[in-house]
Amino acid sequence: MSELKQNVSQSKVTVTHAAAYKVWSLIQEEGNSQLKLRVFITGGGCSGFQYGFTFDEEDPKEDDTVIRYTLSTPESETETSEVLFVIDPMSLIYLTGAEIDYKSDLSGEQFIIRNPNAKTTCGCGSSFSA
Repeated sequence: MSELKQNVSQSKVTVTHAAAYKVWSLIQEEGNSQLKLRVFITGGGCSGFQYGFTFDEEDPKEDDTVIRYTLSTPESETETSEVLFVIDPMSLIYLTGAEIDYKSDLSGEQFIIRNPNAKTTCGCGSSFSA
């Protein structure tokens, strides 16, 4: 697997190698280098708030937080690709200090968030209360 170099400036959210690599591979599948993973919080879920993930082609808004990662590609250790994670300001309030990860196990594949701000979480891991 390729090595991940983390280039985070003024971000209070971290992203694991597994999450960045999965985003890169999904972008390759889509064949659209303009895609960015938008991470957000919405009301709902069984615990009050819910995590959301969507691909976004639009340029980030001025007040969005952008986390940039440079990955060396599996085909060549000298070739790199940049992966962008975008978080809106309201979601960032709830995600400060969190880690975005990706896991694949017997129960399936999914992006997950380890959030120190969550007082309680749902059994599925996709909702929380603050």
